[in-house]
Amino acid sequence: MSRLIKYILRFIIFILVQQFILNKIPPLHRFITPYLYFLFILWLPFSISRAGLMFVSFLLGLTLDYFTGTPGLHAAPCVLIAYIRPFLINILISHEGAEMNYAEPSIKSMGFAPYSVYALILTLFHHAYLVFIEWMHFGDILYFLGKVTATTGISLLLIFITEMLFFRKQKFRTNTA
Repeated sequence: MSRLIKYILRFIIFILVQQFILNKIPPLHRFITPYLYFLFILWLPFSISRAGLMFVSFLLGLTLDYFTGTPGLHAAPCVLIAYIRPFLINILISHEGAEMNYAEPSIKSMGFAPYSVYALILTLFHHAYLVFIEWMHFGDILYFLGKVTATTGISLLLIFITEMLFFRKQKFRTNTA
């Protein structure tokens, strides 16, 4: 299967799972809202250009916004994490490391600790910005922090469950020239 078709299928599957499964779950608590769709952005290849990453992320958020009827609510956090992602990857792994030898970020390509930090930081940024846009004010800071923390926790749990259930075959490229 070509890489383009693989990413198009992932895009469609993440949108469908978010819209028709996770968004239909009865509220677990007033703080917890499960989000998994942004994992598509985390799984995009190292080699994608910055402009391509921003465009695909905007398209992902806009598609989910279309289904949920919330214009711009998901597009803005997706673009934010797409903007932060290359900087974070450069901090977490060396240029001679996984980026040159593997196609995309994963536990195998980055290692457990760097991948966990990568997923945690991007999830935290995504959810903090999403919750802030939902309210557009900091009226009750404890409620804001509780919602961001609980939503980030459940999303990280879903990310690591997805990583374990859907193993992505990572090919080690020995000739990177």
